[in-house]
Amino acid sequence: MFIWCAVLFALGIAAFVDSVFNMGEIFRTVNSAMFMLISLALLVRTTSKKKERKIEHYEERIFHMEREISMLKDHRKQMSEF
Repeated sequence: MFIWCAVLFALGIAAFVDSVFNMGEIFRTVNSAMFMLISLALLVRTTSKKKERKIEHYEERIFHMEREISMLKDHRKQMSEF
């Protein structure tokens, strides 16, 4: 999805540059600018979600490790009592 966002952003920049150099109408300029801004927003949202998922993965991994440590401590306690 990151690649598609980058492609959309590049197309938006190309459309904006085309409308500026061809002295396009105001609607074309506004349309290409909106296309570029929306694709940039999609790009930012995708990267932020990717970072959030990475943090969630770390939190999940820590939770599993803490649970494994507590099980090992319980097992060690049972072995010492035996």
